[in-house]
Amino acid sequence: RTLAQNCGADVVRTITALRACHAETGKGHNMGIDGQTGKVVDVASAAIWDTFAVKQQVLKTSIEAAAMLLRIDEVVSGISKRQVPGGAGSGAGPDGPDQETFGDNRDG
Repeated sequence: RTLAQNCGADVVRTITALRACHAETGKGHNMGIDGQTGKVVDVASAAIWDTFAVKQQVLKTSIEAAAMLLRIDEVVSGISKRQVPGGAGSGAGPDGPDQETFGDNRDG
């Protein structure tokens, strides 16, 4: 969709034509959008290839984003535990001071 928009093609018609080509048995797996013309072409015969570097960077970025979200969640949940009277941060929990409760039913 984004590629069709960026090259100035009629997005609805281009995506519809691409999906129709993908639905055809036998030849549809190599069909894609030419980013310069906006037409549906056989990307193998047009020598249009996705590079491994792009896919590798997308994977790295998604892992970094997930790790950042987990760190933020850990900080926020740690702050909320310290603010609750008798929470895990106060040392008044049933298991004594500084017991980890991640994933426990005491998380609230």
